[in-house]
Amino acid sequence: MAAKKISLLGSTGSIGKQTLDIAAAHPEQIEVVALAAGGSNLALLAEQIRQFKPAMVSVPGDTERNVLKEALGSNFKVDILTGAAGLESVAADNDAETVVTGIVGFLGLKPTARAISRGKTIALANKETLVAAGAAVMPMIEKYKATIIPVDSEHSAIFQSMVGHTKKDIHSIWLTASGGPFRTWSKEQIYSATKGDALKHPNWSMGQKITIDSATLMNKGLEIVEARWLFDIPASQIRVVVHPQSILHSAVEYVDGSIVGQM
Repeated sequence: MAAKKISLLGSTGSIGKQTLDIAAAHPEQIEVVALAAGGSNLALLAEQIRQFKPAMVSVPGDTERNVLKEALGSNFKVDILTGAAGLESVAADNDAETVVTGIVGFLGLKPTARAISRGKTIALANKETLVAAGAAVMPMIEKYKATIIPVDSEHSAIFQSMVGHTKKDIHSIWLTASGGPFRTWSKEQIYSATKGDALKHPNWSMGQKITIDSATLMNKGLEIVEARWLFDIPASQIRVVVHPQSILHSAVEYVDGSIVGQM
């Protein structure tokens, strides 16, 4: 069986590095054909390019491109694109069957939409795409016969727990939350909390933004919006339960009273 070809947006971030770890462990199943990354860790991006040898790479601008070209050396051949256009080109790469969207924030919207318009499978880790534009993005999935697969642990758990069921079978969706590092803190303690305190997630090692958002519980609010669009479920049927042990990722409660979850 031929390896699945992927494009990866956000290759030097937390999701990107985990994705490439999996690709490295299963080279017979996954081939990386294009990468995109920000400019904060070009040395790591250069290492990734040497290891996976993608045909196309995108960086924010000319400065980053020049630094990357110097790091790779003149003998290494790779097409280095820049800016928003470069990001969209990586997302729409003709060879890629699947696009992993590991970019943080609203920046992920346009390249994700471009990949959808090419009918690709989207491994969605960029929740802001649906938070900001779920009403526009989800109809595009149907129009272009694309596929969206959630990568986020909670939404992936829900996605897998819904296999074999339809929307009419669902009573409610349960999103679990660890409660973050401040779950047992008093209000007085929280008032004096530092960034360092907020970055000490009790259970998971993640990127800085999502770790801060988890500490403030903002991330759970974003996940509710994402779930509303991803599963076409009214917000009134989406519930959050604080589960400090993080053993159950999320669950689906069905109209017959049964609950299916993923641990």
